[in-house]
Amino acid sequence: MADVGFDGQVVIITGAGGGLGREHALLLAERGCRVVVNDLGGAVDGTGGDAGPAQRVVDEIVAAGGEAVADTNSVATAEGGAAIVQTAVDAYGRVDIVVNNAGILRDKSFHNLTPDLTDAVIDVHLRGAFHVTQPAYKLMREQNYGRIICTSSSAGLFGNFGQANYGAAKMGLVGLTHVLAIEGAKFNIKANAIAPSAGTRMTEEIFGEELSKQLAPEYVSPLVAFLAHEDCPVSGEVFTVGAGRMARVFVGVGQGYFKKGGMSVEDVRDHFEEIDSVEDPQIFRNAFQELKVISGLLGE
Repeated sequence: MADVGFDGQVVIITGAGGGLGREHALLLAERGCRVVVNDLGGAVDGTGGDAGPAQRVVDEIVAAGGEAVADTNSVATAEGGAAIVQTAVDAYGRVDIVVNNAGILRDKSFHNLTPDLTDAVIDVHLRGAFHVTQPAYKLMREQNYGRIICTSSSAGLFGNFGQANYGAAKMGLVGLTHVLAIEGAKFNIKANAIAPSAGTRMTEEIFGEELSKQLAPEYVSPLVAFLAHEDCPVSGEVFTVGAGRMARVFVGVGQGYFKKGGMSVEDVRDHFEEIDSVEDPQIFRNAFQELKVISGLLGE
């Protein structure tokens, strides 16, 4: 089979000045993508700004024979997101792929969270994906093609101490991905999410030096490249990835317990083991599939 290539397609990668985003940019450029390397160049907590990181990645790509332009707009505002997409249009005339990777950390145990810690994280991770993806999605609809990858996290999927703000934003991206997959289907737009475990400047204090080496960010990028390719067979999925391991993560619904006419509190108590069971789960592609199951029970 032929190698996976992109033949001049245009990709926007946010937060691509280092870590995961840089690896995504280098790999996709090597495979033929023209890359918009977006990075505000701020600190891990999102403060500050520096044009250097984005430009250095562009220089790496160009030195290796690829095509790339730098962009330092912030994803945290609608104006910034639109400007990022405009950078792609001005440079290359189109957008084929968006990789929502930009992120910051402002960890704090829940009882100590303040609005500034919460708002900033949601603005970059969740709203940032909205701000960049929506103007790009409109172009994708017009050209009847697009690929969108959102970066979720195990902290959102499974929870993690001290990351209520981050976890909420990351799980929000899963919901966004599902809806983009549904709405984009008839326009040949596919959307998927990844939950990476990678040693970057955002995680080095959490993982430590030794584990960070084993969780090198370049292990994540091949999955991103495949999900970004025209041959990607899935949409609306979430994949965990790190250290050479990749696996699908899914939301499933157990068989549960049904009583026509509703239950009393005592019914809930007496049948809670069945209600709580995850044996033989059902996986729905959209909300109406679950509603169909409920409707079927009511008709019995």
